[in-house]
Amino acid sequence: MLKKLTFEEIQASRPQPEQVLKTQRTPVVAIADNIRSLHNVGALFRTSDGAFIEHLYLCGITGVPPRGEIRKTSLGAEETVPWSYEKDAASVITRLKKQGYQIVALEHTSNSRHYGDADYRFPLCLIVGNEYHGMQDHLVEMADLAIEIPMIGVKQSLNVSVAFGIALYEILQKYQQRKMNATITGS
Repeated sequence: MLKKLTFEEIQASRPQPEQVLKTQRTPVVAIADNIRSLHNVGALFRTSDGAFIEHLYLCGITGVPPRGEIRKTSLGAEETVPWSYEKDAASVITRLKKQGYQIVALEHTSNSRHYGDADYRFPLCLIVGNEYHGMQDHLVEMADLAIEIPMIGVKQSLNVSVAFGIALYEILQKYQQRKMNATITGS
């Protein structure tokens, strides 16, 4: 029989902050470029915490903490996810490429791959762009790979924070599978 866990039971199962500091983060960073909605920014923080990513870069017009609208959606995740603000996303991408990150654009392009079929390499940087205009063209051109989430209905895309969550958790699953396979094979 299923039983819903209480808030206290869920909290008791979560790691303590000192345990989290000792845990290796997922080798993924994210760039949120020109995100208008502070609620979307909060959702990006919360999802980033859930996937335990290394860093969240907030770029362009993207709002930064402390803001009530961010905290309302993030539930405090801006305190557990390493983050920084940088005006120019292109400079962040350039730096990450030099560090060996695969740059993955979540965007409709002439050569986008289905997010579930893409060949991800780690470390990885996932980029999302503006809710209305998407990613800036010059950032798309800097990417190593573009992925998209297929839409069956009339609309061509999901909300940026929803799409980010779907893509990030697929990437997380692929990373965990590779890590498990490496453990099994000893490589």
